[in-house]
Amino acid sequence: MPLVRSYVRSDGTPVRGHSRWAPGARRELTIVAAIGLAVLGFGNAHTADGSAGTRPTPSVTYPIRFDHADSKPRMAVPSPTVSYPIRFDRPTARQVKPGPSVSYSIDLSALGGGR
Repeated sequence: MPLVRSYVRSDGTPVRGHSRWAPGARRELTIVAAIGLAVLGFGNAHTADGSAGTRPTPSVTYPIRFDHADSKPRMAVPSPTVSYPIRFDRPTARQVKPGPSVSYSIDLSALGGGR
């Protein structure tokens, strides 16, 4: 929506600031609103006897019980996946060497600071 600021017409009439619809926007909004109302109307349709139609029946009975399971819980015992030992090298601490942050040399005398 374009916003029109307040102004004075050429004949001296002051006009307050206001907003106006873009060309064709009212028609488009009316069409979108009609489609939305139609979707809501058809989505909530009831049958002639007042019920909301047929609803799916659940195929599961709750609570779910596993009858084939043992009554006492079992602990999972981990087992190795390989039969040979795997040795890992221990990393040694390395000294971090400072490096230049730029790839070119900086001439401080060219800056005019007299350093």
